[in-house]
Amino acid sequence: MIISSTPLRVSFFGGGTDYPVWFREHGGSVLSTTIDKYCYISCRWLPPFFEYHSRISYSKVENVARNDMIQHSSVRACLQFLGIEDGVEIHHVADLPAQIGLGTSSAFTVGLLRGLHALKREERDHHALAREAIYVEQDLLKEAVGSQDQVSAAHGGFNRISFHTDGSIDVMPMTPAPGRLAELEQHLVLYFTGFSRTASEIAEEQVRMTPHKTHELGNMLQLVDEAEAVLANASRPLSDFGRLLHESWQIKRTLTGKISNPNLDEIYQAGRDAGALGGKLLGAGGGGCMLFFAPPEKQNALRSRLCKLLRIPFSFSNKGSAVVFEADGAVHPESMRADADDGILTMKEERAR
Repeated sequence: MIISSTPLRVSFFGGGTDYPVWFREHGGSVLSTTIDKYCYISCRWLPPFFEYHSRISYSKVENVARNDMIQHSSVRACLQFLGIEDGVEIHHVADLPAQIGLGTSSAFTVGLLRGLHALKREERDHHALAREAIYVEQDLLKEAVGSQDQVSAAHGGFNRISFHTDGSIDVMPMTPAPGRLAELEQHLVLYFTGFSRTASEIAEEQVRMTPHKTHELGNMLQLVDEAEAVLANASRPLSDFGRLLHESWQIKRTLTGKISNPNLDEIYQAGRDAGALGGKLLGAGGGGCMLFFAPPEKQNALRSRLCKLLRIPFSFSNKGSAVVFEADGAVHPESMRADADDGILTMKEERAR
């Protein structure tokens, strides 16, 4: 039995420049951090004693006769990528639900790959794990996703992640002025807008529009440098970070007509009216979670103004995807089949008699 733990993330600047259609030509960079909210995946070899071959449990339960019959696309693709045809049992639980803009889908893929590799007694470093998750989502599943979420989930921490035209990726942990990250953490407030969304539908439109938005994306890329400079220079007021978030959100919401809507604009303006200096909708857009940068003395007013929304307390986390539990469990199905060949019948074979 293997249990992996993989963090969710908050992305501050540069979102959209991590799509291959952009960074393969222009280069890209994002500023993001993982947070203390995780998805947990347990996996084990499933003994051949059941009427089904594999069992997958998430928001629903699948009992399948073959692994290629699994409906959960990421599970099916990860098993295919790793060449796993034997029976497995996989369970997923998380601190927060899917489709809220915190990178849950990629965290799931990263965590599942981490667990399956451990099940096969294989080691993967953070970089290789992120690369594999990107390949599964972008190449096998053909999903319209960027490349930052997989890297954040695999590595963990507060990083600047750069994407180069040759396809290489650099992860540079932030080294801000002493106490700067703790101060930033105290200025951030996260709310669930009440609207969930399917990110791929919004991302497909953004990818389609990318060649027509070079000016906007170029400005968003420049804001990564400016935000990093604010964190690195103790003489700069931290409020500049909030104002940059506001500037970035004003640009992002123009990339496509699907990123924001009147309901989301109303929530954002209410936050600003209550004293937030800036903020943004996390993820692809259309719903999910909205992040605000608000001075601590303004946060009671913010809480009162947004009292109908669910506030999500969080802290920064340096933990990347990891195996948090490993124990001897079911014997690999191959060895059981060998026993059956020696005259020991499986339960399914016994019923068939």
